[in-house]
Amino acid sequence: MTFKKFTFQLHKILGLATGIVVFIVAITGCCWAFKEEIESLYNDYKKVTPQDQPILTPNKARELAEAHFPNNTVHGTIFKKADDAIEVIFYDAEPEFYQSVFLNPYSGEIIQVDNHLTGFFAFVLKGHMRLWLPKEIGEQVVGVSVLLFILIIISGFILWLPKKRKNLKQRLKFDWKKTTRWKRKNFDLHTVVGFYICSFALILAFTGSMISYNWLKYVVYKSTGGEKEARFIIPENKGEATTKDVVPMDFLIVKLLEESPEAESYELHYPKTKEESIYVEVSNSEGLFYNSDFRFFDQNTLEELETSSIYGKYKNAKIADKIQRMNYDIHIGAIGGIAGKIIAFIISLLTATLPVTGILLWYGRNYKKKKQH
Repeated sequence: MTFKKFTFQLHKILGLATGIVVFIVAITGCCWAFKEEIESLYNDYKKVTPQDQPILTPNKARELAEAHFPNNTVHGTIFKKADDAIEVIFYDAEPEFYQSVFLNPYSGEIIQVDNHLTGFFAFVLKGHMRLWLPKEIGEQVVGVSVLLFILIIISGFILWLPKKRKNLKQRLKFDWKKTTRWKRKNFDLHTVVGFYICSFALILAFTGSMISYNWLKYVVYKSTGGEKEARFIIPENKGEATTKDVVPMDFLIVKLLEESPEAESYELHYPKTKEESIYVEVSNSEGLFYNSDFRFFDQNTLEELETSSIYGKYKNAKIADKIQRMNYDIHIGAIGGIAGKIIAFIISLLTATLPVTGILLWYGRNYKKKKQH
């Protein structure tokens, strides 16, 4: 068997094995691209009338929200601008529970409760991440299929390369006539489209695999010169509690608002133990995650602490750290703003056509052989 024939067999077998999974992941990824823009059309409830009075403290916000969900765990609380509601996020893994309580930052009134596990985008995300299967099974199927899709892209490019240079033009455009049969059109749709999107599809598949597999994230980080820990680390407190009457955490958001008034939001996470520090994710750009500042504060003294992780202040991030932190924004196209999301949408949509045209190619060839017999 020649190398080209081996590559063809590999491409065909892997394509047939993962086709349905790749189709679902690509279509759902395409639906997810403009999630934030679409949701912004009907989230007026997140806005309030600013008032000349102090906003709720982190502990008061948690107390009010916990009265609504007393049996669930608070993941964190998001504070934004003076005209934004406070969002208290609840999350439990087993049984899965993911909801947000929106509070008026001045009166403490509950404005709305959102269930993040229901609705169109929740349905789309479950399909994208696990094919609507149980988490333990679905995530593994998607993860392996996307890794194999990387091999499919590479083998497809090898097969696309023409033997003779004069045939190159034919592989770069649709040269259809009235007499062109559907099989030829389908072949061109598979090969020409595949060629033009292969580099972008490879980026989406690789960044998706990095989200799925920590070992891949570690390999990429170390191979790009990373020196820190490529995982999230919350440092422990250094100071000792001075009095039980004062809760330092309640002064933290006010302090951060004074220090970084231009920030988009401050997501405060409550310490799970007496030893653990408070961590706040300061979002510096709307719709972007990579340049957020992860800041840690001693829960007894509010002294700022440093972490050995890549998730610290963005200004301290080196090239390898930035590559890791940009991975999700690259995957969803947000790294390029609205233009990047449009590109991600188009690439995902066209990627979804490849399993379809590929299966039709396989069916056409096999059906022809059976017909001849």
